[in-house]
Amino acid sequence: MDVKINQDGCKYEVVLDGRIDTTNADKFQEDLTPLMNAETPEIVMDCTGMQYTSSQGLRIFLSLQKSVIAHKGSLVLRNMDPKVREVFDITGFSSIIKID
Repeated sequence: MDVKINQDGCKYEVVLDGRIDTTNADKFQEDLTPLMNAETPEIVMDCTGMQYTSSQGLRIFLSLQKSVIAHKGSLVLRNMDPKVREVFDITGFSSIIKID
């Protein structure tokens, strides 16, 4: 998984590329830690290149969403592959996290 983060004040654009699985979930969490600590973050994640997420990846997305809410920010996932979107739908995550 490759994570690129561009910041402009409290606005973050995150570009995801690859798979989130047991081999890289810890690194994915580490990459997102600054966003979890940001005050009033406005996060837009471009998921065009995200090919897969395991349950560990879902857990990290949930942690990020909880942190964003606690810091009165926003999180939007965009351009999600239909197969990945199906995982978010089946697990109920699409009702917790905004997906465009």
